[in-house]
Amino acid sequence: MNVAIMRLFAAIVVLFVILVAWTSRWSVFEAQALRDNSLDKRPLFTALRVKRGAIRAADGTVLARSVRARRGDIWARDYPTGSLFGHPVGYANLIQGQLSGLERSRNDELSGTTSELNSIIDQLQGKRRAGNTVVTTLDPDAQRVATDRLSGQKGAIVALDPRNGAVKVLASSPGYDPNVVRDPEQLRALNTDDANAPLFDRVTQGAYPPGSTFKVVTAAAALDSGKVTPDAPVLDGNTPRIVSGVPLRNDDGVSRGQIDLTEALTYSVNTAFAQLGEQLGKQTMDDYMRRFGFYSLPPLDYPSDQMVASGERGPRGRLIPVTSPLVDVGRMAIGQDKLAVTPLQMAMVAAAVANGGTLMKPRLTDKVVDPDGRTIKTIEPQEHSKPISEQTAEQLTQMMGRVVDEGTGTAVQLPGIDVAGKTGTAETNPAQDITQPWFIAFAPATDPQIAIAVTVENTQNGFGGTVAAPIARDVLASLLDG
Repeated sequence: MNVAIMRLFAAIVVLFVILVAWTSRWSVFEAQALRDNSLDKRPLFTALRVKRGAIRAADGTVLARSVRARRGDIWARDYPTGSLFGHPVGYANLIQGQLSGLERSRNDELSGTTSELNSIIDQLQGKRRAGNTVVTTLDPDAQRVATDRLSGQKGAIVALDPRNGAVKVLASSPGYDPNVVRDPEQLRALNTDDANAPLFDRVTQGAYPPGSTFKVVTAAAALDSGKVTPDAPVLDGNTPRIVSGVPLRNDDGVSRGQIDLTEALTYSVNTAFAQLGEQLGKQTMDDYMRRFGFYSLPPLDYPSDQMVASGERGPRGRLIPVTSPLVDVGRMAIGQDKLAVTPLQMAMVAAAVANGGTLMKPRLTDKVVDPDGRTIKTIEPQEHSKPISEQTAEQLTQMMGRVVDEGTGTAVQLPGIDVAGKTGTAETNPAQDITQPWFIAFAPATDPQIAIAVTVENTQNGFGGTVAAPIARDVLASLLDG
């Protein structure tokens, strides 16, 4: 072959390689930087022309899908179940570039941008990019029960499988219909409704005093550290007790004398747990709280700015360690003081006890399926931490079982199913008898399949055992009947 032709051919090859390398820089290596640039509107126009994948419940129910907009070359999001899954699914308002919930945390999968190289190949082959389907762990029947039970109230319910972290129910009330978010006026109305805060996910963002549900954490720390045993009568159950110079009383006004930890938990004896918290000390309590996940964002596949960490909070609302001089460890041990927790965090506490002391990462996603129906990603269960020993978990299970059998949690009892649980009633405005009832539980106690946390805001003299426990019972029944 002519030498000149060979040189020309080589030059063409070199130029082609340079061209591919240059375009690949922006299409592959700099793709994320381009997407993150708020001044670059090209991803917005591209996204409107991509058929985002569907979001489905565990049983296949369509929770979100793409439908043709009035202009035939662009797509819009539709949410067939309306407000039922508004918070966990979220919304994708692509015209305004706003996303929330799974629509945001799984945006790459839903929009088909998980592989920039595949996107380039598809474009070269003339294929339109299509998103993948996200199959969730959510249970529509139980979600409906939870939503109905919270109707007309402000509160939250979250239920998960302690064995693998699969979230079955994530209900926050008041809710919202993601179908209306595409209307700027309606979105503005939702954002400015401060009285109800419908866009606020109370499961992951609501930071509330946990009341006596936190006694499970205190009991776990005491048992696991070897400070007490379940049946040694070493606690003072008399009332009142001076804690940090201020009298603390038992809710029922009963002085029980010397009692063991099991009785203290069964009847939710404040004075005994305050004594226990002071004996354990701040460092031990801080250590065990962190083991359960306090002071960290929950490891949920959900937008991080839609979650908050649980723990003690200072005057400005910032997290402070238990070792801070601002913390009253005696009152914190009974779920008071400056302690603020999310319902998800308390469900994680229940789940860790239920799963033999091992806490699994909570997750909303089961798998991702491509447009051809092939599973391209399975979200495997992952261990998050082991806050307590298996022996401690067994002891707590028996103690929480007594709470339900004969203590403050009898309203959660289910026919033929043993339930282990703990009530809580946080005083949010004692002068007006305004309380925040709580209940955490798992069932069946002998073979746990579901762990749950329920809380209701601003009730008039409501208690965990009378307000939250019956709600937990109905949701547990729905999940366990299946």
